Amino acid sequence: MESNRRNFLKIGGVCALGLGSLPIVKALAQEKGPAFSADPRRLVAKRWAMVVDMKKCWEQGKPGCKDCVLACHTVHNVPDIKDEQEEIKWIWPEQFNHAFTGQENEFIPAEMKEKPFLMLCNHCTNPPCVRVCPTKATFKSPDGITMMDFHRCIGCRYCMAGCPYGARSFNWQDPRTHIQTELNMSFPTRERGVVEKCNFCTERLEVGLLPACVEACKVGGLIFGDIEDPNSNVRKVLAERFTMRRKPELGTQPNVYYIV
Repeated sequence: MESNRRNFLKIGGVCALGLGSLPIVKALAQEKGPAFSADPRRLVAKRWAMVVDMKKCWEQGKPGCKDCVLACHTVHNVPDIKDEQEEIKWIWPEQFNHAFTGQENEFIPAEMKEKPFLMLCNHCTNPPCVRVCPTKATFKSPDGITMMDFHRCIGCRYCMAGCPYGARSFNWQDPRTHIQTELNMSFPTRERGVVEKCNFCTERLEVGLLPACVEACKVGGLIFGDIEDPNSNVRKVLAERFTMRRKPELGTQPNVYYIV
């Protein structure tokens, strides 16, 4: 009984000490710390978008060129898994009939149907993947990029089911054992059971760099900029050239455009 009484008094003393120090804790909590300041080199936009000029890629690029793919996968530690059922893709080539399934023009030039198109996340203005994610692991950033928080992903794959473009990959196995390029220590590697995809190189934009694929393209086939800015390169190209978007009928408003 005496032992219980002593324990009770100890607990009471600790609680009293805690209550006594509460004003100090509040005062400390109310003190403003140093304000966060973004890197002055940071590239900013109201809504980032990309134009993929496939004509330049086909006509000026080297046959089988994959400079943009290699640059993207190197920067983001994308694993090289040969099994098509388990491969991880951030940017990849796809045939016309798979890329533009909604096109009903039966007289499209045959040569176009045989040429590869570069695919990546469309960073939709109205992304269904964001709506269905139960943990908010995928979300929209203020500049329009559809982001992916690897740490919050629980691997439910709802976002993969919601994405109508097949732009997301799931790590069925440990991706870290399949990284073939030199490890980029400035970008996180992933674990098994996590979904990943293109992020428009948001980590590079934060330090004033364009997306790795844009820098790697030697023929200028990838144009990146603020689609809300009428003076941006993207808006100028869209005003001068006819472009296509993937599955526009779905109302997702993709922010990746194609010149064909």
